[in-house]
Amino acid sequence: MNLSLEELQREYTSALRQHLVLSDEVTFQAAYEIGRRALVEGMGVLDMAAIFHRAMVAVSTPAGTAREAARRFEALESFLLESLSPFEMAHRGAREANTALHRQNEVLEEQVKRIAHEVHDVAGQLLASAHLSLAQMQKKAPQLRTGIAEVRRHLDRIEEQMRRLSHELRPTVLDDLGLLPAIRFLSEGVSMRSGLQVRIESPVVGRLRPPLEIALYRIVQEALTNVVKHARASQVHVGVEVHDGWIHCRVGDDGIGVDRSRASAGAPATGLGLIGIRDRVASLGGTLKIESGQDHGTELCIALPLESAHESSRRAG
Repeated sequence: MNLSLEELQREYTSALRQHLVLSDEVTFQAAYEIGRRALVEGMGVLDMAAIFHRAMVAVSTPAGTAREAARRFEALESFLLESLSPFEMAHRGAREANTALHRQNEVLEEQVKRIAHEVHDVAGQLLASAHLSLAQMQKKAPQLRTGIAEVRRHLDRIEEQMRRLSHELRPTVLDDLGLLPAIRFLSEGVSMRSGLQVRIESPVVGRLRPPLEIALYRIVQEALTNVVKHARASQVHVGVEVHDGWIHCRVGDDGIGVDRSRASAGAPATGLGLIGIRDRVASLGGTLKIESGQDHGTELCIALPLESAHESSRRAG
């Protein structure tokens, strides 16, 4: 159902007028239902405030005694709060969902860290054992020297790729040196494997809180993966900068782009990669904007607050 602002205004004014007379459960339910329908139609708190203000002006009457005025103000306040209660519940739900996403990302990072350890240490030990076995084989059968040397070269390449994969899964450079060195390391690996030219554009960015560094690294990692798989691009740029208490990250390519209507800021992310990026951004209270057009490439614009909501509240307190 498409509820116009004018229709909602009329219903709200009528329900408020009735509430000032009765102030019973029926009028409270009417206020809640109007607020719920406004929320479903995509209206915001500011819309509801404007509607309430116009309705209050429409139903205003000359003030009587101080007691009557106090009762009237109380009734107006209760009606407004009841009509806003669906928005409050939606806000709490979104906040709880963001908290759950944040915790889920922390759990996933721990699992990735464990997998990276297994790839680096356990698989590395197996490869070392394979080298020892080849050395023993060469002593017993010197005539196989050439073939064994070739196998060793393959094992060396496998070990190098596994080491790089381990570092990209959970780069120690991210923990030791920070976001920009980790992104440069990641970009070098992507360029080496795919031939994609990756350019990093960033002033000096100091250390960030760990959840922010991990999230931005994963976002850039997923964005580069999407470019390699889908964009048919030859170049991609990654920009990171900090100002006004926010860190801004841009990942843009010169590929085929996507349909402009689907890439608009309000369009939902459809691919699993973009959904993952959007979830990470949402869990940290940030914003994601996708700018694209067919044959004009695609650019992801991410903004994340440098401080978490909890830290901001504590600092304000």
